Amino acid sequence: MPPKKVLYVIHGHPAVRPGGAEGYALELYEAMRDSSEEVEPVLLARNGPPHSTATGHEGTLTALVGDDPNQLLFETDATNYDWFFGTSPNKVPLTKYYRDLLLAHRPDVVHFHHSLFMGYDMIRATRRTLPEAAIVYTLHEYLPICHRHGQMVRTNGDELCLEASPRRCHGCFPDIAPREFLLRERYVKSHFQDVDLFIAPSRFLMDRYLDWGIEPERILNEDYGRHPVTRAPGVERTGPRTRLGFFGQFSHYKGVNVLLHAMTMLHETDPDIRAWLHGANLDIQPEDFQEEFGTLLEAAGESVVMAGRYESHELAQLMQQTDWVVVPSRWWENSPLVIQEAFAHGRPVICSDIGGMAEKIVDRVNGLHFRAGDPASLAETIRTAVRDEELWERLRAEISPPHRMDEHIHRLEAIYNDLLDRPDRGPASGDVPQGLAS
Repeated sequence: MPPKKVLYVIHGHPAVRPGGAEGYALELYEAMRDSSEEVEPVLLARNGPPHSTATGHEGTLTALVGDDPNQLLFETDATNYDWFFGTSPNKVPLTKYYRDLLLAHRPDVVHFHHSLFMGYDMIRATRRTLPEAAIVYTLHEYLPICHRHGQMVRTNGDELCLEASPRRCHGCFPDIAPREFLLRERYVKSHFQDVDLFIAPSRFLMDRYLDWGIEPERILNEDYGRHPVTRAPGVERTGPRTRLGFFGQFSHYKGVNVLLHAMTMLHETDPDIRAWLHGANLDIQPEDFQEEFGTLLEAAGESVVMAGRYESHELAQLMQQTDWVVVPSRWWENSPLVIQEAFAHGRPVICSDIGGMAEKIVDRVNGLHFRAGDPASLAETIRTAVRDEELWERLRAEISPPHRMDEHIHRLEAIYNDLLDRPDRGPASGDVPQGLAS
């Protein structure tokens, strides 16, 4: 029996712009390509303005990534992308070029990891072009629910939010009428009706989407799969565990400035504590955030090292040089890959006490919690971690290995088979609000 063809769709490629969902989608594609006998994968990653350069060849919007014929960049110009409704006014890339790609490859399954900068109408285009294909959508954050970058954090004071409603969302965006938020919800859900199954990498995220209205039978919890890692060679060092590491995007929501605030507090009282900041994309953040980042970095002095961007092959060595991985996000998160990476390398995590982070980290069992968004709480937690010389070993002993990629692949193969065997699979009848039809 020939393998099933699965098209993975993602809003960016790590070779162009690094990111957690982008990196996971590429790893999953490569794992399926290299080890699965049941799946023939194709990866389609969005590329193009305003965040990257155009790459498509004349007469097409696709280009190869390296020399892999099944790894493609799909060019769309997102300069005029409608962030509110999650759609682009230019439908030609979907109605012609994406349609042509679908007909050329004819995947049995289209597995979305994001539709950002391409549009939710990409789901409808898939269903109309290939009515019998199974459609899967992995939810990496809360963008379909929340207009504030999918963070579910309110605009007035960064208060955490657990639910969306037209009136509540209007409170965050007074210039947008409640009726518009109702239309937005109807629009997104109308396209989501064409999805056969949603995958939620954390139970916390799954609960948010259940509350939003996705039917329980159309969503399941399946964490990201990770390859076993080879830890950096060498003997584990001894002595005080004073080295902190931040790994991720330099952004407000990721809480890197919360860590910088905490390090300025520790600079005078605990000069031996050091934090290394490993990450990228500071240059695309709002100007006021960049200014605050620079001011705090200067105030922290020698206690903080701005290490910058790193490559995946460098991670083992960086983790060995780190005692505590700090995940100070201000938003709920989903299933942060950095936690899995820390666990794979035997590093306890200090994290915010909310959402997907608190789901993965049990306070004082396999890591430590601090009050989200509170630099003083983080500073005190760091002091506790560093001064208790036995704590690091106790927490490290309770770390469980991440969900294995080979197990993840077998689970997805079973999911694809189940969907393709369902007699009720096929086009849905969700109505698109008038004026927004693709």
